[in-house]
Amino acid sequence: MKRINCFIPYGEIDATRLTVAQLSKSPLVNNIYLITNDPHAKAIYPCYLIRAENIWNTKTLKKITGYTSTDYTLIYTKTNELKLGTHALERFVAIADDTKSGMLYSDYYEKKKDKLTPYPVIDYQKGSLRDDFNFGSLLFYRSSILQNAVASMNTEYTFAGLYDLRLRVSQKAPLTHINEYLYTEVENDLRKSGEKIFDYVDPKNRSVQIEMEAACTDHLKTIGGYLPPHFRPIRFDEQIFDIEASVIIPVRNRVRTIEDAIRSALRQEAPFPFNLIIIDNHSTDGTTERIQALASIDPRIIHIRPERDDLGIGGCWNMGIHHPACGKFAIQLDSDDIYSDEHTLRKIVEAFYEQQCAMVIGTYRMTDFNMQTIPPGIIDHKEWTPENGRNNALRINGLGAPRAFYTPLLRKLNFPNTSYGEDYALGLRISREYQIGRIYDVLYLCRRWEDNSDASLDVVKMNDHNIYKDKIRTWELEARLNMERQ
Repeated sequence: MKRINCFIPYGEIDATRLTVAQLSKSPLVNNIYLITNDPHAKAIYPCYLIRAENIWNTKTLKKITGYTSTDYTLIYTKTNELKLGTHALERFVAIADDTKSGMLYSDYYEKKKDKLTPYPVIDYQKGSLRDDFNFGSLLFYRSSILQNAVASMNTEYTFAGLYDLRLRVSQKAPLTHINEYLYTEVENDLRKSGEKIFDYVDPKNRSVQIEMEAACTDHLKTIGGYLPPHFRPIRFDEQIFDIEASVIIPVRNRVRTIEDAIRSALRQEAPFPFNLIIIDNHSTDGTTERIQALASIDPRIIHIRPERDDLGIGGCWNMGIHHPACGKFAIQLDSDDIYSDEHTLRKIVEAFYEQQCAMVIGTYRMTDFNMQTIPPGIIDHKEWTPENGRNNALRINGLGAPRAFYTPLLRKLNFPNTSYGEDYALGLRISREYQIGRIYDVLYLCRRWEDNSDASLDVVKMNDHNIYKDKIRTWELEARLNMERQ
């Protein structure tokens, strides 16, 4: 019956004791090991101490494998109390025995401020390469696969060890999601979803991101999905355009912000003709009238009101780029954001020619509704490099803003008709063949306010978004694997 060895971080003493008591009650548990780098920490009966930094560290994982003498290994990633569900470990073992999975994880209950809510997680797929994939805090490994994966680790990471482990396990066996609520974890991060999504681009986390990129790149090379920095040339003379650049603005019910967006585009100073194509997707709050008033005094504004009622943001973009007045370059402006100054369009168009690229991504600054800077401030997406950006793009959840595209190519590829991830899908597709240019000047002010589409999402909606982006990555990875096979 003694089939599991457990490894948990040594946290606050009372919470750690409660977790140990839960685990030690199970007849399946053989030994419990507490991981700590505190020289004064004392063992809690019946546990053993492992002196190590933390479970994210490669050295710690290598130490752990020296104690994985049982069929299965449980790693708990939090220092708060773990509460196991009824016969939870029996369930993990039963499914592990049946499926021969390399790692298992389950749905769980989340406790916030004494409120208990179900927290379903999602299935792992080939494209689930983002390092923030939520497995919950209880990771259940087949020990032989864990040992094999750790033995193959050839880089010692400070932050990316557990991520590296997951990728290596996935190369050897399935990662299985148990659609059952098998434990409860305490969550102390009370921020809304919209406040968490930019953590990975916070400058203070740059060293973490460098390690995550290295681990992901190594994984792609191992499975055959890595692409070297060789790109198809782009030709800017394949079609004649009267307009050099078009600012594309899809909008629905943004009466409070649309005028700011339009005026920031109209004040652009550029040595070439440009226009604005605004796709007004059945607004009902006065947005339409605001656009009409501005269009009546400036002929550069093209106001499109679709007859179709099934268009997402991507569908609106497609309508804009296929309009006969669309210029050579199609440049993004969301209806609640603004360009940072009057030179944005000029800088973007110059970047196309200077960097010979099919797409350009700029840098933006996070602000509140009143344009005051808010954390994390400037988002420059420095993880996108000419040498490895197309590979690292499979790990991260977004590519930056503002985005701009060479219109003839865009008309061939088109956006998916969705209102989430449509730009990311297109960026991945373009990067498969073409270079994507970067501008590190702040070109764009990105407003965060209560009406943002991702300001405060419940777990079901967040899961829907993450499933779709993981699916996008899966499709793109399959395409790249097929390129290697040809």
